[in-house]
Amino acid sequence: MHVEIERKFLVDSLDAVNGTDAVPVRQGYLARGEGEEVRVRRQGEEFTLTVKRGSGLTRSECEIPLAPEQFQELWPATEGARVTKSRYAVALPDGRTAHVDVFDGRLLGLATVEVEFPSESEARAFDPPAWFGAEVTEDARYANRALSSADGVPA
Repeated sequence: MHVEIERKFLVDSLDAVNGTDAVPVRQGYLARGEGEEVRVRRQGEEFTLTVKRGSGLTRSECEIPLAPEQFQELWPATEGARVTKSRYAVALPDGRTAHVDVFDGRLLGLATVEVEFPSESEARAFDPPAWFGAEVTEDARYANRALSSADGVPA
């Protein structure tokens, strides 16, 4: 497992994604526990199985590529625990990439942005651009595993 250090924000304006191609994402959860999750994801033509542990800024993550057939075999087991979204990669002035997720379906209208960092100190020092909204890194309601449940729409 490797360590994922990531900050997450709501998005105040989607102007930053104008002219950027979206990649469709379908992800479903095989297991969702307190601080643990196992998911399958199709992002464009890439298929993965991911295990994450922890919550907030720093989590452990193990991601394994899947064949399309493996994804299709596991997908039905995620019924009732799914999110669909469009993902945009936006270059930031500091050379980092912001991943903007614009949700579909019952989460229509929700947009979040995530930025990964090599260290916690760099993550804490990050000054988000003006188009980023409120930070939700530590707000479990905005974790995709929470959003994937029927009552997972933030208030």
